Amino acid sequence: MSNNLLKGKKGIISGALNNMSIAWKVAEKAYEQGAEIVLTNAPIAMRMGEIKELSAKLGNCPIIAADATNEQDIDNLFNQSMEHFGGKVDFILHSIGMSPNVRKGRHYTDVNYEWYRQTLDVSAISLHKMLATAYKKDALNDWGSVVALTYIAAQRIFPDYNDMADAKSLLESIARSFGYHYGTSKKVRINTVSQSPTVTTAGSGVKGFDGFINYSEAMSPLGNADAEACADYCVALFSDLTRYVTMQNLFHDGGFSITGVTQNVVERFASE
Repeated sequence: MSNNLLKGKKGIISGALNNMSIAWKVAEKAYEQGAEIVLTNAPIAMRMGEIKELSAKLGNCPIIAADATNEQDIDNLFNQSMEHFGGKVDFILHSIGMSPNVRKGRHYTDVNYEWYRQTLDVSAISLHKMLATAYKKDALNDWGSVVALTYIAAQRIFPDYNDMADAKSLLESIARSFGYHYGTSKKVRINTVSQSPTVTTAGSGVKGFDGFINYSEAMSPLGNADAEACADYCVALFSDLTRYVTMQNLFHDGGFSITGVTQNVVERFASE
């Protein structure tokens, strides 16, 4: 149902690969709420994914290929987006993450450091590059909103999350630091959303994911939040209803992050 929360707003959505992607759901929800969208992803991801199908659903919105680790690509992304919109951008979703060490099964105590650098560059430093480019170009409207997707492994140990945990910690720090500088100069707010484990192409590549998602469900008073619910939350953060929320890491996880133990889990161990 549309309440036109984003009517008249224009945004860039990164990371939509297929209909399992959180970014895909966010794009759909933002469009439903009245926003104009530009889609972007790395060239290789665009060849692998189904982003043209999403564009068609969003009124044939532009798709701009951009490697988020490449400053020239990011510069071009903002130039083309502002040309398309005829002005500045109101919101950005950073939904970018990749770890070669996770993909190739390297243990955290024995990572390939070149791959480790790639993990940090793709999954975290890319946010800094996007924000720095937008800042220099004055590409975001006053009271604009940036949301980056993260995970609780940035604060707590989840062994199989590997070097992605380090990347998410850096991502959250970048959001806080840029949130200050962008907030004082342009009233732009920057937040991270720490989502429940979600069945996506990227998430399901983590070792032991199926078992963990079941555990998280049992440990969350409201149950795991799905991708569609996360998209609703992101839309709220893009909207004017959250104008004074910034520099926060916001848990969208059914209560998992604040729950010590649930009766369900206790009973499972008591029965052994």
